[in-house]
Amino acid sequence: MGIQSIKLPDVGEGVAEAELVEWHVNVGDPVREDMVLAAVMTGKATVEIPSPVEGEVVWRGGEVGDVIATGTVILKIKVAGEGGDEEAAEAAPPEEPAVADEKPASIVPADVSEPARQPEQKSPTPQSTPSSGPPRAQGEKPLASPAVRLKAKEAGIDLRQLSGSGPAGRITHDDLDAFLQQGSAAPVRGGLQPNKAITEIKVVGLRRRIAERMALSKSRIPHITYVEEVDMTALEELRARLNADQKPGRPKLTILPFLMRAIVRAVAEQPMVNSLYDDDAGIIRQHGGVHIGIAAQTPAGLVVPVVKHAEARDLFGCAREVARLSEAARNGTAQREELTGSTITISSLGAMGGIVSTPVINHPEVAVIGVNKIAMRPQWDGTQFVPRKMMNLSSSFDHRVIDGWDAATFVQRLKALLEAPAMIFVEG
Repeated sequence: MGIQSIKLPDVGEGVAEAELVEWHVNVGDPVREDMVLAAVMTGKATVEIPSPVEGEVVWRGGEVGDVIATGTVILKIKVAGEGGDEEAAEAAPPEEPAVADEKPASIVPADVSEPARQPEQKSPTPQSTPSSGPPRAQGEKPLASPAVRLKAKEAGIDLRQLSGSGPAGRITHDDLDAFLQQGSAAPVRGGLQPNKAITEIKVVGLRRRIAERMALSKSRIPHITYVEEVDMTALEELRARLNADQKPGRPKLTILPFLMRAIVRAVAEQPMVNSLYDDDAGIIRQHGGVHIGIAAQTPAGLVVPVVKHAEARDLFGCAREVARLSEAARNGTAQREELTGSTITISSLGAMGGIVSTPVINHPEVAVIGVNKIAMRPQWDGTQFVPRKMMNLSSSFDHRVIDGWDAATFVQRLKALLEAPAMIFVEG
């Protein structure tokens, strides 16, 4: 017999550590070759660790939520024959600890076999509810003073549970107090009761990553949010015509590909918006490639798949890549490189019906474009009110890099392109 040590592998891209987000095996479980042993998270990508051998788990290190350095042993598997990297006897835990003090106090079982060690004490018997009064008939309203009834109501007590010690079975204050001391209080039937339950949820995995990123962004980036109303009527008509003219291999168009192409055009005129700000080094890195992150809600939480080089994709190319990445993000199969490297982000909450939002910038980016609900609203055309499909763009900028005037200019350019969508396709 031998022992095979399983180490946290190098997951690439210079990652020195990863967070343990799930165990798939316990000590004593048999494992097969290529069976998934654990899952770790780097950035927002989850990586599964397979077993290189067949055997039995004899040791497991780390708990869910622990951040573990690359190369650390996280599991030991007993293998048949002379395989493995150490002898089984060396790795197997001793049946009894050599030093008793090494056993954590929290897991030492209470000794219940020798009760004589403790002085014998009689447990106090709660005072029984007085019942000197005659029994009430089934369903009969209990006798009690208004003060007792009020006290019982405030305590959530149904007086029909008590037997009174007063004349004719009247329930007294002493009867009610004795009942409360027994801890037998039951909710008043039909009344609204407070829910005092508290559930502690450990923040691990993707939720911890989101919490860290949001805290970093809001604590280090002075946000300026600019909201503008956009007439989407012409774009929606164009989108409907293009979707009606379906051809093989063409994905269905949402407004996102149009917005992505508009961002590419607007960034060409204001390249500073497509930058990353290294505030520690005091350097703004202005990117030529437009890598657009699409904030997507998944069952696991918020992830941001990235459409790389949107400037090199046409309308349907953007739509195709958004659909592919969104599906991978929802299924949890998106790779690390597909969730990193964005230079500007789109946050879309329009499906929820909101008309204004204040999106948070994805640090170290300097801009995020927020899409809200498209709604039919009356607009004045100079002679009369006409129905138009209107949408608000809610965009946030890093005020250290983008001045308010420049932020407004960028959004106004997006507005002009979206309101005259033919301009999106005009190059130069």
